[in-house]
Amino acid sequence: MARSTVGVIFSNIHDENIPEISSHRTMASVPFGGRYRLIDFALSNMVNSGITTVGIVTKNNYQSLIDHLGSGKDWDLARKDGGIILLPPYSNETDKPYSTRLEALMGITSFLRHRNEDYVVISDCDGIAHMNIGDIVNYHEEKGADITMVYHEEKEPSESSYFITLQPDQEGRITGLKINPSDLKKGKKYNLYINIMIMSREFLINTIQSAVQRGFSSFGRDILAKKVNTLKIYGYEFKGYYAAVDSLQDYYKHSMELLNKPVREELFGARDIYTKVRDSAPSKYLTGAVVKDSLISDGCVIEGTVENCILFRGVKIGKGTQVKNCVLMQDTVIGENVKLESVITDKNVVIRDRRTLAGCAELPYFVSKGRML
Repeated sequence: MARSTVGVIFSNIHDENIPEISSHRTMASVPFGGRYRLIDFALSNMVNSGITTVGIVTKNNYQSLIDHLGSGKDWDLARKDGGIILLPPYSNETDKPYSTRLEALMGITSFLRHRNEDYVVISDCDGIAHMNIGDIVNYHEEKGADITMVYHEEKEPSESSYFITLQPDQEGRITGLKINPSDLKKGKKYNLYINIMIMSREFLINTIQSAVQRGFSSFGRDILAKKVNTLKIYGYEFKGYYAAVDSLQDYYKHSMELLNKPVREELFGARDIYTKVRDSAPSKYLTGAVVKDSLISDGCVIEGTVENCILFRGVKIGKGTQVKNCVLMQDTVIGENVKLESVITDKNVVIRDRRTLAGCAELPYFVSKGRML
């Protein structure tokens, strides 16, 4: 990386995307892929690119996020200077939590002022990808950009309540930027902003100050959209695998994609995705166990049949049980002679003997945390 960079990650911005899973936790701490949380991807991308200070912007329901991050040692971020810094939802000027991204940035101005890095990379936690942040910073510097926005070409536009499409010219400069455009056509490819941007630290501080003076409330509408022709805003196309978690259906779809070997190799092959280490015993496959095309984490005990599933740590599958196309989160216990099809269970769920639950790919059956059925 050509210049030093500090990271900022928003942990709560997209909580409304999957309220079923994020009602009692931040988007950042939503479990994914058997042993990870969504924040692990953004955080690992930064660490692998040499970033040693990352501010985590919180708002609510962040106890599980604090438990997950701990001291930051699992990401090599347990440091006297820098490391992981939790940023509260209140600034020195107000006792009200932020309601927009711009208000959140206003609230962390003090944090930005006390840093000495050249650049800031800002990322949300709704995306799953393995990327080199250093390449984006170098691109930003080469272009002499004020802001660099990372985008991914998608056929099917996001259905979330807020998304941005970009129109870059041949040099990569953004000449058109639309927020929630209503003229999208199904099947057509669009350059969708994936909620990662780079700018210089001084530029960001000055932009926040100017926004405060003008009474702006939205970073996207009041700064990006209004100043697309005056600021040097460039787009960086990320061409690798990218998955946006915009709904429970998206969460299920992208979880199932992990059963594809090329997807796993791209996400976890070249560089590590770090997460909290949990010392668990190896999984046990008892007499009668049948496992096909599945990801099984440590500490599982399986007596039944598991096909095309993702099992998090500590899941137990009873004798005579058939589980197919399911995502079962940590410490889920499935009794004997149970049949599950396209089911997502949150943590610590118990499904008693002889139950039958079924959903489908378009509408998976979800069981909330701690329930017993």
